[in-house]
Amino acid sequence: MLAGLPGETLGRLAEHMIRRELAPGEAILESDEERSRFWVVISGLLRSTSGEVVRPGDSLGETAAAGAPLQALTPAVVASCDREAFDELIRPAAS
Repeated sequence: MLAGLPGETLGRLAEHMIRRELAPGEAILESDEERSRFWVVISGLLRSTSGEVVRPGDSLGETAAAGAPLQALTPAVVASCDREAFDELIRPAAS
């Protein structure tokens, strides 16, 4: 999804992203606040409660309707932005 964004938009998006490192077994998307954010997997592997494996480059949250928590299978790095940044920078390109 992000690959098609112009460099200027990616730069602006990077200013809004929060990076988070996950240890194996650590979970994300457990709270309503986390589920309201747009997430991108930077490195590592995560698994949903349904068994789906999420890999680097995959996005979740706002557009993936990811409601269930994800657990890190390996050390992982994810980044997220809030709904406001998503609506301003990503949603127009996804439409």
